[in-house]
Amino acid sequence: MLVSGKELFQAAKQGGYAVGAFNVNNMEIIQAIIEAAEEENSPVFLQASQGGLKYAGIEYIASLAKTAAEKAKVPVALNLDHGTSFAQVALCIRHGFSAVMIDGSQLPFEENIAITQKVVDMARPCGVSVEAELGKIGGVEDDISVSHAVFTDPDEAAEFVERTQVDALAVAIGTAHGVYKGEPKLDFERLEKIRNATNIPLVLHGASGVPAEAIRKAVPLGICKINIDTELRQAFTKAVHEVVHNKPEEFDPRKLLGPAREAMKEVVKAKMRLFGSAGRA
Repeated sequence: MLVSGKELFQAAKQGGYAVGAFNVNNMEIIQAIIEAAEEENSPVFLQASQGGLKYAGIEYIASLAKTAAEKAKVPVALNLDHGTSFAQVALCIRHGFSAVMIDGSQLPFEENIAITQKVVDMARPCGVSVEAELGKIGGVEDDISVSHAVFTDPDEAAEFVERTQVDALAVAIGTAHGVYKGEPKLDFERLEKIRNATNIPLVLHGASGVPAEAIRKAVPLGICKINIDTELRQAFTKAVHEVVHNKPEEFDPRKLLGPAREAMKEVVKAKMRLFGSAGRA
């Protein structure tokens, strides 16, 4: 069933677990995520980035995701990941997204607050949850590069949340988008201070490749949503490569994409167990 992101955020915060948010670009990825969620009896966020919307088109992404969510036996939210403009957020809400993220983290503090307030004022009457970001998460996502991460300041986070009334806040504590060159080191002391200062669901971006023990430590410190994209792409590509290598004469797209779908499903199921959302639907 399609639900507001706020429903998933609040349940996760009360239950002491995190809900996985997995980026979607085509039908097989959506199917893999939904099948995994049903098999693990887990709530889940399907989310589309600017790159995903550009690749598939918002009409295709929204229609596929809403169809999957409405048929699913578990609660599913459809989220805009890293929206950068009011117009883009409005378009996603118009197409039935039940959660949005407005990312004003590249803007000065007051401008980030201003655009976030504007999005909250629009989304809340529609029953759509709003996630924002404070601080800068480094790395590369959809060809958008942030060379220097800026960690989230707990005092700024408290003021930001109070003034914007967002439903969730993405924080920069040491993760990055894309593939890690070394093991990421998360600032758990900073995370605890942010949690205590804001008392709202917190979001961890760039979690692909973060060690399991770090995830297990972050969730009790307030992380209620964890974004995964890179590991799905890697599982997809590895499975396709294996088919092509073992059966170079194969030309049926279903024989290529079917194994990729199964590989991604296993990744999603493992993440749901790690995040503590399995059995919580």
